[in-house]
Amino acid sequence: MTLSYVGNVAGCEQGREEMVINFDLLHHRLEKEWESLQYQLDVVIHPVDSRQVDSYPGSEDELALYNFESLNRAALEKRIREQMAVVERAMRKFEEGTYGLCDICGQPIPPERLKAIPQANLCINCKARLGKNTKR
Repeated sequence: MTLSYVGNVAGCEQGREEMVINFDLLHHRLEKEWESLQYQLDVVIHPVDSRQVDSYPGSEDELALYNFESLNRAALEKRIREQMAVVERAMRKFEEGTYGLCDICGQPIPPERLKAIPQANLCINCKARLGKNTKR
């Protein structure tokens, strides 16, 4: 599916240009991003470990390293799962017919933003306002 968009486009001499958005390509990119994140969970976060489940590191240094690695792995897993949720949200928006619309104001998200970040769910103005509110 493609959609023509007429609006302000960064870098355009007159400030307005018609762009064609290929939603099928963006959907494909979202699917690939989700697959990549799933791979990271499967291979990086939950690798097949040769250590025994009941085996604990012997020295304090080994225990400290084991705990450090466990905490890092847990933080990375949390971040990956959060990214997966954002991608899944964008894919649901495709199904609902609301993909490309800002979750806050309902206006179309500029094509250059969607091309850069296919899982974007906010227009630049709403994202900026949200960022200002969270910095306080």
